[in-house]
Parts: sequence; C-alpha cells; structure tokens
Amino acid sequence: MKQNWKWLKIFIGIVLAGLIACISVVVYIDPFFQYHAPLSGFPYVVDNQLSQNPGMARNMDYDSVILGSSMTINFNTGWFNQAFDCNTIKLSYNGAYPKDISNIMEQVDGSGHTLKNVFWGIDEASYSGGINETKYPIPEYLYDTNPLNDVGYWINKDVLLDYILKPLVDPASKTDLAEVYANWPYFGYSKWVVMQTYQSPDKPEESMDFDAYLEDITENMDANICPVIEKHPDTEFYIFFPPYSILYWYNYYKTEQISATISKYELLMERFLAYDNVHLFCFTDQEDIITNLENYTDYEHYSRDISLWITDAMETGNCEVTKENYKEILQHMENLAFTYDYDSIWEGWEDYLYEK
Repeated sequence: MKQNWKWLKIFIGIVLAGLIACISVVVYIDPFFQYHAPLSGFPYVVDNQLSQNPGMARNMDYDSVILGSSMTINFNTGWFNQAFDCNTIKLSYNGAYPKDISNIMEQVDGSGHTLKNVFWGIDEASYSGGINETKYPIPEYLYDTNPLNDVGYWINKDVLLDYILKPLVDPASKTDLAEVYANWPYFGYSKWVVMQTYQSPDKPEESMDFDAYLEDITENMDANICPVIEKHPDTEFYIFFPPYSILYWYNYYKTEQISATISKYELLMERFLAYDNVHLFCFTDQEDIITNLENYTDYEHYSRDISLWITDAMETGNCEVTKENYKEILQHMENLAFTYDYDSIWEGWEDYLYEK
C-alpha cells in the first residue's frame, strides 16, 4: 500500500511539474501578448484576431491604430507611420460589427496609450446589427484584466503547439507585425478569381424601404461608435468607406436595396461629419477602381495596391467627404448604382475564362 502511495505521489509530482513548466513557458513567451510585448528574437505567429488583438492593444508600443473589418487587413502599418509620422498597430476583425470596435477600443483605452490617429474602415452593412452583437463570440477571459481566469490560456494545447513550438521549429512561419492578418500573399486578385466564386442574389418579392435600417444604425452609432470618437477629442480619426467592387452595387440593384443603402451612407456621413476631428473619405463610388475586377479577390475584397492607394488618399485628402460635398457624393453613388451597365460585367466572360 505504501509503495502504491509512493508511485502516486511521484506521478502527481510529475504532472504538477509538467503543468508548471507549461504555464511558465506560455507566460514567458506569451504568444497572445496578455502580459507583455513581444520578446526580441522570438518568431511570433499573429493570425488570431479574437485572441491576440486584446493583448496587442494593451501591451504593444503604438500611438495610432487601424480599426475595421477585413477591408483593412491588407494595410501595412509602415505606410501609415511614414505618411502620418506615427507608430501604428493593426487591430482589425474580419466582419467587424460596431460592438467589436467598441470592445477593442476599451482595451486601448484601458492600456494607457495616448492615441494620435485612428485609421478606420466602415462597412455600412455591419452597422445595422444589434448593439451588443459581435461577428464571432469573443474569448472573454482574454479581454478582462483578471489573470486568475487565464487557465484556458496557460494550459492550452493549441497555444503550446501552434504558437510556441511550431514557430520554434519553423521560424519562417513568423509574422511580420507590420502585415498582421494580411491575405494578399495567399489570395489571387483578378476577374477570373472573382467570377469563380460570385453568386448573383435572387430578386426579392418586395423592394426595401429607404429608411429600413436607419433606426438600427442610429442605435449603433449612439452606443458603440460616437462614444469612441467623443472619448478622444485630441485624436485625429481618418474614417473611410471602402471601395467594394461594382458587384457590390449589382447585389443591391438586384435585391432592390439601393435607396435603402444610400440612406445608410447619408446617415453615417452626417453623424461622422458632426465631429471636427474626423476626416471622412468615400471610396465606394470610385469607378476607375471598382469597375476593374482585376483589383479584387471576391466582390468586396481589394488588393494590396488598392490598400496603398487608400493610404495615399487619406494622406493627401483625395476623395475626402465634407459638409459641403457629401450630398453631391451621395448623388454620384446613387446614379452609379442605378445606371451602371451591369451587363458589361459578363461581356466577354467566356473568352476571358478561355484565355485563363
């Protein structure tokens, strides 16, 4: 009996020693940046927005942030650093809802950082959801400041294998922190790629009322968006509407939602233009870009070159929306959406496919 207890104690000791070693390695390397900034020389892999963004917001060195959805992931933070003389970090969330923006800005605010600039992409389609709705469930324990509930991080097979051991074995998997979450090295950008996956929506039985989304957008602006701007009166906000491809407008044309969509843009523009520290840009009606499907990987997502063009436009003031011109921009968007020759998108498509 005593012999059995001896071996049991040895076993328990080994298990505890293993757990302590695992916890120590995770806390020291800290691949989700919960406790400190990246260690110099470790090949960190940064590919998990939900789990890694809050730690980066709290512990990395920066004075400017990139916010938004996958429309912002192909930005290189170095572009902004050079253009705006700042130190930028990217905190994008694929499909970001207003609540996602509010959540990550709470992490920024709680970190003690003073923000010089915020570069922020706005997807109108995401701004009519529930005010407490996030695109994906967030790991709450990584967003609070209580280290006692971090056991799911300390003792986690995926964290140990994928974010500590794997990059040690294959240092080439290291993420360039200026390019976190970027898809441009992996995705193709061409009309051929876009048309392979595009599916035209069905025509609805009834058209959408022009004011169908306005109440929901107003609630989101009041609850999640305007408070972010109002908490930072000394921060410059560079906010933009992305240049989705012409198929974005075709979808709304086919589903008879153009008027409702233009109303959404109008409300959003008016709300943002109420702030003196907001510089608003609209790229959604830039015909030279959006009608060239060679710039896209699907009907929404544009290439790295277009991302650089957006950065340059925000630096120079190109396509800026003002109180004086926003009505004219909205009229141009509406005219484009209603009158564009959508049949031309498919002209020569079979020949194009054959050539590829």
